[in-house]
Amino acid sequence: MTIHVSPQACPALVLNADFRPLSYYPLSLWNWQDAIKAVCLDRVHIVSEYDKVVRSPSFEMRLPSVISLKDYVQPAKYPAFTRFNVFLRDRFQCQYCGSRHDLTFDHVLPRSKGGRTTWENIVAACSPCNLRKANRTPREIGMIPRQKPFQPTVHDLHNNGRAFPPNYLHDSWLDYLYWDIELEP
Repeated sequence: MTIHVSPQACPALVLNADFRPLSYYPLSLWNWQDAIKAVCLDRVHIVSEYDKVVRSPSFEMRLPSVISLKDYVQPAKYPAFTRFNVFLRDRFQCQYCGSRHDLTFDHVLPRSKGGRTTWENIVAACSPCNLRKANRTPREIGMIPRQKPFQPTVHDLHNNGRAFPPNYLHDSWLDYLYWDIELEP
């Protein structure tokens, strides 16, 4: 899974006031128009710029490539419970067979048996495994998820998101991405 970023669009990497990206997956990017609007409204600092310039009759400005928010935005501890975030938690893999194709989600304990639609009972599953498991428990069918479902933190999703970088990373972004991961000895 890849986020497609067009270098010709000159997106700006958005950093929090602590110079960490607001999000790794999807990578926190704003289009150049929104970045310039935020600069004009004095909401961000320009950290780095592209060589491209935008002009109006009375104004000229190089396009920002990296911006940081002036005010720190406290990140949420827990992400929203969405299909995308379930897939990201499970690394876009079926938790029964490992396939990355035709993903949906499965109630580990079926709803008909009291299972709820919560982080702790939903896993990513490919359609064939989901159909095979049907309305049975993992023990009844012998299909145990590779990872027990859990409520991830934003940090968990950021760590997983690093495995799925965008197709394009501008050189000016590299100093601000992945700097807070543990280094290999």
